[in-house]
Amino acid sequence: MARTTALPILQVDAFSDRPFGGNPAAVCVLQEPKPESWMRHLAAEMNLSETAFVIHQEDGYHLRWFTPTVEVDLCGHATLATAHVLWTEGYLAINQPAEFITRSGKLTARFEGDWIELDFPLAATQAATAPAGLAEALGCEIGLVERSAVLGYWLVALESEAAVRQLKPLFTRLGGAIADSVIVTAPSESDSYDFVSRFFAPAMGIDEDPVTGSAHCCLGPYWSQRLNKLELVGYQASKRGGLVKLKLDGSDRIQLAGKAITVLKGELNAAAYLLD
Repeated sequence: MARTTALPILQVDAFSDRPFGGNPAAVCVLQEPKPESWMRHLAAEMNLSETAFVIHQEDGYHLRWFTPTVEVDLCGHATLATAHVLWTEGYLAINQPAEFITRSGKLTARFEGDWIELDFPLAATQAATAPAGLAEALGCEIGLVERSAVLGYWLVALESEAAVRQLKPLFTRLGGAIADSVIVTAPSESDSYDFVSRFFAPAMGIDEDPVTGSAHCCLGPYWSQRLNKLELVGYQASKRGGLVKLKLDGSDRIQLAGKAITVLKGELNAAAYLLD
């Protein structure tokens, strides 16, 4: 039977321990399956980098992520936000892992002290030839370029943190035929973290993502190899900014850890919920 009551929807700032930091995600805990077209409409309405839709079924929690324009295969911050909602809203006990069935396989979240730790697939990058026009679209000289075959993300390494922070890409050019998603990174100039990064994905409706968990599935193995460390801390140097802790163990998985805070609780009224 169709619901006749309002449906809760929450906005969570992920990879942050304070409101208005990190990366905001909307989380919608469904009571029954909804058409993909409806989820796309709601994600466009929320107009955040990701809106997560989660529903408990017999084989576990099914999780999908949508930008304002497309569905994505993997999203770190919206997974972290969803786990936070399941625990803080009483769907799961705090000591119970959140296990998700997704387009990228099974993902798990656990509380580890004050941090939420995500078990994600590794997405190592390999040397590649830069697409024509990439340097001009980013507005900088580029040297080493790699690409993840798993996610399709391009990774561009710059010489300094300052160079990463000062970038002002031409998003209309970058989002064309040049590259769908680009990570730009450099070694840190701070003792508080090992590297910095920024992430641009205008072709997916996100000019710059504030803090990108999936990008750190690429950044982890990249910086682990260069710094000879299995535990790292990355800072995504967007306007909002956020810290991501990383652990590697030589397997094909990576542990990403961050914090989260709920900043908004609302309701979809029956007219919006029942619309297919």
